[in-house]
Amino acid sequence: MKITKDHRHCGVAKTLKILGGKWTAILLHHIFEGTIRFGELERAMEGISPKTLSLRLKQLEDEGIIKRTVFPEVPLHVEYTLTRKGRSLQEVFDAMDEWGK
Repeated sequence: MKITKDHRHCGVAKTLKILGGKWTAILLHHIFEGTIRFGELERAMEGISPKTLSLRLKQLEDEGIIKRTVFPEVPLHVEYTLTRKGRSLQEVFDAMDEWGK
């Protein structure tokens, strides 16, 4: 295997570009538990600002990893769930959990 400085085609680099941001892995860890609301995520992730949480959720939605569902009621009700692409990360997270233990 030839080592190059061009990481555009490297699967690890692509994965880390999506998952490597601060809070992203922990955020996904919570969403793996099932559909969850913004406020629940905010309470579960002590120390994250609402702005950062919103940004991370938007990035994951843009990547097709999570789906955002808005219920037009007062107050606004928004839920996040994994897409099929997002669920495919379960094995990666299980391996990270096992390695970390």
